[in-house]
Amino acid sequence: MNLKSICIQMITPVMEAGAFIREQRKTFSEKVVEYKGFNDLVSYVDKSAEQLLVDRLKVILPEAGFITEENTAGSDGQEYQWIIDPLDGTTNFVHGVPCYCVSVALAHNGKVVAGIIYEINLDECFYAWKGGGAFLNGVTIKVSEVNELKRSLMATGFPYTNFSKMKEYMDVFDYCMRHTHGLRRLGSAAVDMAYVACGRFEGFYEYGLNAWDIAAGCIIIEEAGGKVGDFSGGDNFLFGKEIISCNAGIYN
Repeated sequence: MNLKSICIQMITPVMEAGAFIREQRKTFSEKVVEYKGFNDLVSYVDKSAEQLLVDRLKVILPEAGFITEENTAGSDGQEYQWIIDPLDGTTNFVHGVPCYCVSVALAHNGKVVAGIIYEINLDECFYAWKGGGAFLNGVTIKVSEVNELKRSLMATGFPYTNFSKMKEYMDVFDYCMRHTHGLRRLGSAAVDMAYVACGRFEGFYEYGLNAWDIAAGCIIIEEAGGKVGDFSGGDNFLFGKEIISCNAGIYN
């Protein structure tokens, strides 16, 4: 399996989906928004972008299955699986806040081996494949070298449906407010992780996320020299709904 070739081929459909989303934002109306659940928004833009990605990715690797946010395609048990978030940051998109992206990853037997995050508003394409390094618009990227929390800028996401760990969350929030350069909440976990990979943030943590929110970011951060784990430092982050991703200096 030539992961470099596959990753480079992935860029075209991801950017096509991004171009579609960018164009739709010009005339988008909140009247077409649907609710999958409390604070869980979706529209024809998410669904159409996902269908575009599924159709294009089938051509690149026909034997692969899919894990998709909008259930455009789904299959279990394949050796390879595409993990797709067609529009990470839908709430930002709906409200016209310029931070949202397309996130696509390829997993092999449950381990991510290639990923792309395309932040649409700044036209920034982050990508990586296992053993190949990480890139932003063709230029190699690395995590930051800061090794102290007190000099770190951290990112997180605010719980919006699952409030089961609010006390623990607020304790960590309080600690980070007092012991770091600050906390940011952009509204797109994939973008947060891309920013860790290129050194804009030192770390990102959140709970309640799905595989499609973080899969691409995991491989990009690891290939940029960072570390990814669950809240115990283990490896149950892809499907375990809790993640810490940092540069190597502050991970522990």
